[in-house]
Amino acid sequence: MAESYALQGRTQRSDWSDGGVIYQIYPRSFCDSNGDGVGDLNGITEKLDYIASLGVDAVWISPFFKSPMKDFGYDVADYCDVDPIFGTLADFDRMLAAMHERGLKLLIDLVPCHTSDEHPWFQESRSDRSNAKADWYVWRDPKPDGSPPNNWRAHFGGPSWTWDGRRAQYYLHHFLPGQPNLNYRNPAVTEAMLAQAEFWFKRGVDGLRIDAIATLAYDPELTDNPARDLDDPFRQSAAARANPFHLQHHRHSFNQHDEVVTFLTRLRALADRYDGRFLLGEVGGDGMAVSAQYTAGEDRLQSCYNFSLLGAPISGRVVKDIVAAVLAEVGPGKLTFAVGNHDVMRVTSRWAAEATPAQQKTLAKTALTLLMTLPGKACVYQGEELGLTQADLPYELLQDPEGINGWPHAKGRDGCRTPMPWRDDAPCGGFSAGQSWLPLPDEHLAAAANRQEDEADSVLRYARQALALRKARAELRRGRAELLNAPDELFGILRAEGETQVLGIFNLSPQAQTFALPGNRWSEPLLPSDAVISNGEVMLPAFSCCLLENAK
Repeated sequence: MAESYALQGRTQRSDWSDGGVIYQIYPRSFCDSNGDGVGDLNGITEKLDYIASLGVDAVWISPFFKSPMKDFGYDVADYCDVDPIFGTLADFDRMLAAMHERGLKLLIDLVPCHTSDEHPWFQESRSDRSNAKADWYVWRDPKPDGSPPNNWRAHFGGPSWTWDGRRAQYYLHHFLPGQPNLNYRNPAVTEAMLAQAEFWFKRGVDGLRIDAIATLAYDPELTDNPARDLDDPFRQSAAARANPFHLQHHRHSFNQHDEVVTFLTRLRALADRYDGRFLLGEVGGDGMAVSAQYTAGEDRLQSCYNFSLLGAPISGRVVKDIVAAVLAEVGPGKLTFAVGNHDVMRVTSRWAAEATPAQQKTLAKTALTLLMTLPGKACVYQGEELGLTQADLPYELLQDPEGINGWPHAKGRDGCRTPMPWRDDAPCGGFSAGQSWLPLPDEHLAAAANRQEDEADSVLRYARQALALRKARAELRRGRAELLNAPDELFGILRAEGETQVLGIFNLSPQAQTFALPGNRWSEPLLPSDAVISNGEVMLPAFSCCLLENAK
């Protein structure tokens, strides 16, 4: 049976100053058009009516460039071509045209800080110490005892330095040894990366999501990173047990701000030569202060995407503190909020690990509503509109190097990257006609898109309502934000535009909570809710939320 979706805003291009919503696609796991078990660009094109039906403004696709896939595309061997596993440049052009026909913008990942060790630039750089690209990467001699130049640790385990016998030197990599870091102290590297970005601007992409900005520049003195204090509770965390990377403060290896800003300023100047191009930067670490610096003025990033809501545990107090910091330090329109992505546990499992399936379904709706209520832009990761939970995969099925290296204390990122369940009545959930690269959990079939189309209270139907409400209400897109005093379990926010107000109350705890409504008269809930309003109070069941508007 052909799938049919009600399209919203089919011909209207999004205004990025106006609270746009981005839908993130991890292409390996979205839709496989040719039966090889790996999602591809043609599969995305097949599902564009579904994506448009959600009411999003833009799509961000994780890397699809030529790559040996040691880190599944974040190790780029050719920035200007499509890896055959995903298709061809012609497939890309067709996909982009089809998006634009539906009024969707397209953002692609730019991975500027490192390449694959199979990239021709690195192959030339490692050949000797005198070639034309000899200093395009970060090379250093060993210490007198032969050990690496300093104590920096890599994200995926081990030191941040790997020995290369051809040059008889170490090279720097903040992730896998197959991801050597570029050296932006060489101006030729900046020019080369800008040329890669311009290739895609000329092809028609609407923006770039810039990966791992923190790792672009480093302390030239190669100062050792300080250790976390011995009494730091984080030293006992599962992350720290899985990888000693987390036992350091990455003060000297990351976020050398002046050099990063120099690169971002050049990239923005390039983007501004192409009308309406949008730059979204991934910022980790001390996210708010860095986000403020990287979005300051009109010559840097339009928005930063950080990890403030991607951790656990969560509470109303945590969300309030995060949003307060954004409003005070970054600015209400300068951050793109997300509750999940391809690098972290699914939000339904991360924020409600001990919850019942019914409570996790409620939380999925609440998380989507929170995104639609916060100031700035929002990013929805594929499957969040279905309420997917984290897949629990055995060690022998893991593909992610982070999980393989960190097992059993950290199981890596495969659990949030399993294939999208499109149909509960088709092999592999309708994702592929072949054996998928990661298994699709049986429990995800119950959340398949086709099943949710027919369920009146499904997460998918609710997601469309929540996104439509944001698009329809100026208060939620661009209105001023006021944070309310509430118990630590609750988060309360008032969005206002002119005389109209939308009030959001979110219960992020596993117990029912009660909140005294402010003095105004309020409407019935704007979205389906199990909240009970009586005598000036709202009672919210576990993990639920309620949106109200001031009554006329």
